Amino acid sequence: MEFRHLGRSGLMVSEISYGNWITHGSQVEEDAAKECVKAALDEGITTFDTADVYAGTKAEEVLGRALKGVRRESLEIFTKVYWPTGSGPNDRGLSRKHITESINGSLRRLQTDYVDLYQAHRFDYETPLEETLKTFDDLVRQGKVLYVGVSEWTADQIAQALKIADQMGFDRLVSNQPQYSMLWRVIEAEVVPLCQNEGLSQIVWSPIAQGILTGKYLPGQPPPAGSRATDPTGGGFISRMLGNDVLTRVQDLKPIAADLGLTMAQLAVAWVLQNPNVASAIVGATKPEQVRDNVKASGVKLDAEVMKKIDDVLGPIVERDPAKTVSPEKRP
Repeated sequence: MEFRHLGRSGLMVSEISYGNWITHGSQVEEDAAKECVKAALDEGITTFDTADVYAGTKAEEVLGRALKGVRRESLEIFTKVYWPTGSGPNDRGLSRKHITESINGSLRRLQTDYVDLYQAHRFDYETPLEETLKTFDDLVRQGKVLYVGVSEWTADQIAQALKIADQMGFDRLVSNQPQYSMLWRVIEAEVVPLCQNEGLSQIVWSPIAQGILTGKYLPGQPPPAGSRATDPTGGGFISRMLGNDVLTRVQDLKPIAADLGLTMAQLAVAWVLQNPNVASAIVGATKPEQVRDNVKASGVKLDAEVMKKIDDVLGPIVERDPAKTVSPEKRP
């Protein structure tokens, strides 16, 4: 496993991080989830990403139990706040009240005194940005949070936050967590250049495009039983990429992966890691073997010719529109 700095900070993270968005507490039974976490640790992964909203807070509980007994200082634990965790009007968003209550709940569920990175899971149009950033800064000063970041924010929103932090002397953002893959490149035009200039890294989710880039979804055929596309939680995210035009072109990536001695999943993860602004690629798993397969992408170098072949194969199906990065105008 290789490691990279998170932004301009001194924090090192594993190039491959383990995430439990859909799996822990929902799609995968706890014993299986624990086996996946054990496999991640065995393979050298030290960075674990979750969120308070995953599986209705259960994902944090499962991760906390799975990591119990592991030396805390050897881990980087990331979580997030924004989406609803209760039925009340204040059980959502990035207000001082919700952030404060959410971090306390996350720490309790994760069985830790602090998280290494706390991320604003979306931009909150209903809370002054100064309030959110001041609360984040307070959590850093209290020792509950070591670093702060965001997820799925636009370049303009990140720039606003950095300006306020600099003016007010608040702790600066070190990262953004966007969706990023061969098929979904909406951060490349605006977010990545801003972050490179300002010292933020990307911690990318869905590098395998919800499993599409494994090649297991075949054009003209129903999704394999038990796959992400058949899961009620994950199916909505993956459905937009299940068209025959996408699936046919993805199949054409197989010879490229084979020539490199890589699986399709390894090629997909290695591809995102070629971007120097990416600190870590988040992978999920329902089986330990998937973890062991994905980690082999760490340290893989793809030359310019391979990168061009991939672009030529995927062509017009790649999504590049920066406007696709959106947060709800009203809290959900």
